Amino acid sequence: MTDARQDGSGAGLAGRPMRTILPRADHAFRRTLGVAAGPGNRPVRPFSEEEPTMTHARPNRGTTRLAALFGLAMALMLVAGLGNPIAAQDATPEPAAEPAGLDEVAPAPASVGTDIPLTYFGPPPSEVTKELVGPVELLRAGEIDMEAGTVTLPLYRGQMTDGSPVWYILTDTTDEANAEALGLNHSAKLAYANVEGGVRQATLQNDLTLTFEAGAVDFAPEARLEPGAGETPFPPAVAEPGSVGDAAYTPLVQISNAGGHIYNAPIVAYGVEADRLGFCDGNPDHSLVHDRVVSICPDEQTVTLRMVIGFSFARPVFYVSLDASDPVVATLETSTHAPAMANIQVGFDDGAFSAVERLFVTANGPTGADNPQRQGLNSAIMGEGTGPLNVFGGVPTIALDYSPMWDLNLGVWTQEAIDAGYRSRLIDEFQILGLAEQGHLTGPDGGPYGSTGFIVNCPIVARLL
Repeated sequence: MTDARQDGSGAGLAGRPMRTILPRADHAFRRTLGVAAGPGNRPVRPFSEEEPTMTHARPNRGTTRLAALFGLAMALMLVAGLGNPIAAQDATPEPAAEPAGLDEVAPAPASVGTDIPLTYFGPPPSEVTKELVGPVELLRAGEIDMEAGTVTLPLYRGQMTDGSPVWYILTDTTDEANAEALGLNHSAKLAYANVEGGVRQATLQNDLTLTFEAGAVDFAPEARLEPGAGETPFPPAVAEPGSVGDAAYTPLVQISNAGGHIYNAPIVAYGVEADRLGFCDGNPDHSLVHDRVVSICPDEQTVTLRMVIGFSFARPVFYVSLDASDPVVATLETSTHAPAMANIQVGFDDGAFSAVERLFVTANGPTGADNPQRQGLNSAIMGEGTGPLNVFGGVPTIALDYSPMWDLNLGVWTQEAIDAGYRSRLIDEFQILGLAEQGHLTGPDGGPYGSTGFIVNCPIVARLL
């Protein structure tokens, strides 16, 4: 439901077939990006000369990735809500057979309204200073396939104290130096998640594998999601996650004999040996692996995951949703129910010793697969577009308070706001807080706006503007 998937069936600028929109149309510029021009100038996959369905090679740290991200950032500028945010109204809801991908967010060329061609526009300012506008790859340990909406990360094997295999990834850590070295996200806030039950313990072995003391995940359940009755799909009538952790499972791990640093190490497969996980060409058995896994290849020590599109301070971002403290939220996020995450305190946002940052979700945003203001859980449950388009608080390079532990704040547009024509796509934390303060957004059932008490583990992957 909350995929960044793209089906490649739409038309791009000037009616050209589109899968990945590049900022300039000339072949020379495509070559600088490492992108070949296909028939009719249709761009092909940015990271390979071939056209395989999935990416399985160990993540490539080539220099073309930032430029390729810029291509997608240009394609996603419209997602950032550059249109009129007040005049939006619902379109007639028409469930989409497949997510619309970039088709629902493709902008006009930057040269529109100017007297110069598109080729005159220079590189993004973020190439000079990453805090400026433009694309920035944040989770540098991975290789992003923008066309497929996936990220390929190193796959690690550990074990429980009884020897059961544990397959996991690394996305964030309190160890700033190692974050820089490994290409992970640094999150100082994770140190404050180390309360009773909030963090698992692991020991580093001589062979550099981790042995975990507790925390198992069952990937056998089949995810079930059925819309609610009537005109409001949310809350769903049935929501059962496709993977469930035991009472001790949290994705956060402290390595007791290696400096005591905390890592975000979500489990993507558990209790199975490598010979049962050979899905290098895709089509994995999701009774063995996380539902966001697109392919997994122990021989190459990689796993490819489906990403999601959201916003942070009006800038589109890619992230991966992996775990949630509540089973309904886990189902909506295509993630693992991780009960022990509930031990982490919510509601304190950026106060001292808070381990969380806020995630802003809209329940009843504008609907309609072709509506440029589409957003929210009702729309996502109906299968429209690329997911609910959630709004994040601080992410690296934009703010100093990043944590992958997101405190879910659920907003509901009031009927008065809807009748007045105020309902629109929201893209910024303070835009949302202002609407809540004015009474246009409330919590569920008209209650106060704020934390639901649920936490979602969503490591940030890339900033697109």
